[in-house]
Amino acid sequence: MAAYSKLTARNSAVATAALAASYFAYRNYLAKKKKRTPKEEIKVVIHEAGASKKERAAVDSVFFKRLLRILKILVPGWFVAETWYLLLVAASLISRTYADVWMIQNGTAIESAIIGRNMSLFKVHLFKFIYAMPAISIINNCLKYGLNELKLRFRIRLTKHLYDRYLRGFTYYKMSNLDNRIANADQLLTQDVDKFCDCVAELYSNLSKPLLDVVLYTAKLTGSIGAQGPAIMLGYLVVSGLILTRVRRPIGRLTVREQKLEGEYRYVNSRLITNSEEIAFYQGNRREQTIILATFDKLVSHLKDFIFFRMQMGFVDNIIAKYIATVFGYLVVSRPFLNLAHPRHLNSSHSERLEDYYKSGRMLVRMAEAIGRIVLAGREMTRLAGFTARITELIKVLDDISQGHYERTMVSDQNGGKGKTSSNLKPGDGKIIIQDHIIRFDKVPLVTPNGDVLLQEMSFEVKSGENVLVCGPNGCGKSSLFRVLGELWPLFGGTMTKPEKGKLFYVPQRPYMTVGTLRDQVIYPDSHEEQIKKGTKDSDLLDILSKVQLEYILEREGGWDSVQDWMDVLSGGEKQRIAMARLFYHRPQFAILDECTSAVSVDVEGYMYQYCKEVGITLFTVSHRKSLWKHHEYYLKMDGRGTYEFGDITSDTTEFGS
Repeated sequence: MAAYSKLTARNSAVATAALAASYFAYRNYLAKKKKRTPKEEIKVVIHEAGASKKERAAVDSVFFKRLLRILKILVPGWFVAETWYLLLVAASLISRTYADVWMIQNGTAIESAIIGRNMSLFKVHLFKFIYAMPAISIINNCLKYGLNELKLRFRIRLTKHLYDRYLRGFTYYKMSNLDNRIANADQLLTQDVDKFCDCVAELYSNLSKPLLDVVLYTAKLTGSIGAQGPAIMLGYLVVSGLILTRVRRPIGRLTVREQKLEGEYRYVNSRLITNSEEIAFYQGNRREQTIILATFDKLVSHLKDFIFFRMQMGFVDNIIAKYIATVFGYLVVSRPFLNLAHPRHLNSSHSERLEDYYKSGRMLVRMAEAIGRIVLAGREMTRLAGFTARITELIKVLDDISQGHYERTMVSDQNGGKGKTSSNLKPGDGKIIIQDHIIRFDKVPLVTPNGDVLLQEMSFEVKSGENVLVCGPNGCGKSSLFRVLGELWPLFGGTMTKPEKGKLFYVPQRPYMTVGTLRDQVIYPDSHEEQIKKGTKDSDLLDILSKVQLEYILEREGGWDSVQDWMDVLSGGEKQRIAMARLFYHRPQFAILDECTSAVSVDVEGYMYQYCKEVGITLFTVSHRKSLWKHHEYYLKMDGRGTYEFGDITSDTTEFGS
């Protein structure tokens, strides 16, 4: 008994020393990393507000609140598919645990029959094992199927929820143009959502199965070796879990940074694609290569640090969660056998002790393995905390934007209030009145989202049938005016009266061609079903194409149902005329034409303007063509220096400025 106590004390001391050495090695690594001199790097700045505020990504009460909120999205009720798959996984896990216990008992019986040279008993238990194999195989595959379906269902549910908010109204536009808290929303909506759902489903499996194992094996072992053995193992679970939770804290922060750097890398690549023509004219391929590779190197450097940290954590995890747990298991299971005074085996035979040891030992080893998996699951939970922080931030920003709340670094914050800014102007202070057949600005300031004041105050009124020509130099505020009018930008004051959004149409200089058929290009954003509901036939669409002199395109491209890369197939003038055909299809009360006929001949342009007047579409036109003056009754001129002029176009009017 004394020898056993010495052995236990010695092993406990070794375990404690290993824990302490691992912890101090980790602290030493962090200290050395802080002292590293950072290398010179190219900094990529993506719109990002509150950079000084670092999101916490640790396993704490904040994490569990965030996770619970997202879980309510993933599993919104009891009678949904996700609930049934959760139950399927749970049932599979329970069945698998009981199958493991049965396998231990049956395997021990087979080995006992072999050692005892009992052929009949050997055959009985061997055939039991053979008969059970199909059932155990079904259980294992049901578990895999349930987990894979659960991951997919979670991703479907969360993706649809986020896109419902992201594409509601102008949220997608406002997130990237009015609010700069989220960088690379595309990555959050695709990669991060996928990884988050994988982590949640895997954690559900990796935690529930070991917890069930611990409960079941504790009950079984308590009846065989007493309650003290399982209690020691559970005590070790608590102590090792607390230590590893503290050591793993950086994993959440490192995961957040990894996703941020992945976003930067995607961003610089997308910039190259978006601006390829301009870069080619500048012959900037080498400079862009330097920028992309520098961003990639920064990502690689972080990944190397993360891999090295995970390697260190893997060493600590293996020592604490596997090997030391196994040591404790051997110490616990050996107590009734090495202690000669223990009443359990005072009168038992060698074969009885052997069978008892195999059964209890294997159960205790399985329990130790389960405890190890629970401890290791903390690592995945810490990683999940990083993804949870990012998804929660996305949901928060989507909610704020839908409620009209924006956060953005203002110009006045950067220059100390100097320049054309006003601290008295706040987004959302203006008032919007919805009224048909009129557009009225009453003391409305023209302010960019970052607080730059283009016009202190603007007042004018336009009724249906009174076309307005908008002119002025580049940067004077023409596009800003239309963004305010289209409710893309918030009002900073005054009162704006206008029709509802669907009765105001915008036609840009570079029209957007959607994915789909030729018909979809004309009726966008309507679908074919919505076209039919409106009572518009394909023959009506052909008549519209004739108004913009594009009827030939129907035969050239193979009919209304032809699918092409329309951005590439159509010429610049054809795309502009498709955009005008789109305007004629929708027939709004007001239309904003932003240099949208620059690639169209003057005679076709005049015909389209005349048709707009015939069908009652009132126009706000941005153009420098003098041929268009005759199609407008008013002009709105902005000089780019904070003043504007609104008046009638008369025969005496000779110029509006450029």
